[in-house]
Amino acid sequence: MRNPPDEGEQSRRRARMVEHDLRRRGIRDAAVLTAMGRVPRHSFVPPVGLYEAYADYPLPIGEGQTISQPYIVALMTEALTIEPGVAVLELGTGSGYQAAVLAECGARVWTIDRSPRLQERAAARLRGLGYTGIRTTVGDGTVGLPDEAPFDRILATGSLPELPETLLRQLTDGGVFVGPIGSLYAQDLVRIVYHPGRTTRENLGPCRFVPLIGANGWDGRVARAGFGPTP
Repeated sequence: MRNPPDEGEQSRRRARMVEHDLRRRGIRDAAVLTAMGRVPRHSFVPPVGLYEAYADYPLPIGEGQTISQPYIVALMTEALTIEPGVAVLELGTGSGYQAAVLAECGARVWTIDRSPRLQERAAARLRGLGYTGIRTTVGDGTVGLPDEAPFDRILATGSLPELPETLLRQLTDGGVFVGPIGSLYAQDLVRIVYHPGRTTRENLGPCRFVPLIGANGWDGRVARAGFGPTP
């Protein structure tokens, strides 16, 4: 059996990922590129994924969930237009990788996941890496965190059939939502800028994410029947 890559090799792989899969594909935000170059993605994948940690595709993390491909993480983070100190709500903590990238960009991060097991693991992982300011919560991400609102940004890391009004109302005036909207099988990655009484919407391209299950998302039985884990 091969020995897992050491920290030096993983660091070199991470640098190649930033250059080849992010910068050369059009990611321009310097803060995003720096953050992606700092966060050790290999610390957020199961041991069997250590050899593939910096490959540009999603990897399974258990419970039918995935860690998104690096390019998509960078694209979504760039679309949020993070400025130091902005309050960001992440819907779907998963491994915790996206939350770490947001924190590296200077955001104040709240993140919610319906799986106690995944959330517990992510919280421990984030603390162990020094991301002690990220607030982690177990709950239904499709209803947001109204008691902590308003947020400057909301990021959905799983798909929604539509964007619920209840989430929009948790944004500040001029706040930004980024996430996949569409069917179980195919979505569009959208960027929505919210102002009370009106919104502007930009389509960032087709995508396919695991579903967000909850009161304003997908029914768990429908999702299990119609969508398997993304390879």
